[in-house]
This record gives sequence, C-alpha cells and structure tokens, in this order.
Amino acid sequence: MGELTDKIKGNVNEAVGKVKQQSNDPATRDEGTVQEGKGKAQQLAGKVKGALGDDI
Repeated sequence: MGELTDKIKGNVNEAVGKVKQQSNDPATRDEGTVQEGKGKAQQLAGKVKGALGDDI
C-alpha cells in the first residue's frame, strides 16, 4: 500500500472506531477503541512511507 492509501484507511478506521465507541454495548465500545488504534497506526505507517518513500 502506498502512503496515501494508508492515510485514507487510517482516517476511515479511526472515524468508524470513534462512532463505535458511542454504542451502549460494551463489546462494541471495546471494538471501537481497538479500531481507532488501528487507524492511528495506519496513519503513522503512511507518514513513515511518505518520509522514506513508498518502497519500504
């Protein structure tokens, strides 16, 4: 995946995770927390690829 793809997927996962955290179901809230973290990691990967080049 390229830099832009990672950043976009990261933004989507973070947004969906935040929405899930608003649920009344504890399992869904936990899933949202994990998904938001995954999104942040994807965004970081995109930033690293941008700094080092997409070939990593």
